[in-house]
Amino acid sequence: MALGDLRRSAAAAERRARLRRGRTSEVIAAVVLMAKGYRIVGRRVKTPAGEIDIIAVRAKRLAFVEVKRRMTRKDAEAAISKKQASRIRRAANLWLARHPRYHEHEFGFDVVFLVPRQWLRHIAAPLQIISSLERRSLRCQAQAPGRCRQ
Repeated sequence: MALGDLRRSAAAAERRARLRRGRTSEVIAAVVLMAKGYRIVGRRVKTPAGEIDIIAVRAKRLAFVEVKRRMTRKDAEAAISKKQASRIRRAANLWLARHPRYHEHEFGFDVVFLVPRQWLRHIAAPLQIISSLERRSLRCQAQAPGRCRQ
């Protein structure tokens, strides 16, 4: 086997291992959220704007949850950038446009940090994901598609 083939197969194995760790982390996060009283609405939800790790609801609060697994808490916190938050906001807006039953809920962008040998940390950060103007537009599109003013 050539050296290039070995490198490619090692890179592919590492990619598969990262994917497996990510899926395991998301399952752990979902179980903890359910223990806290959340109902999981979606996992690994894909939209044209990107993927949302977990969508969960508790009472009238809808949480779009990003799961981060890193070696240190500092690294996990650093992994959440403004660009990523913006991507999740766009993905959340697209998801909400397709699910009008959740328009009346309070929305939040939560984060779950998993760090080896430490307790999982769920931070419920109730950032307003969509503005009231966007919310009105979503309601209109759900009720009368094609006849809404933007």
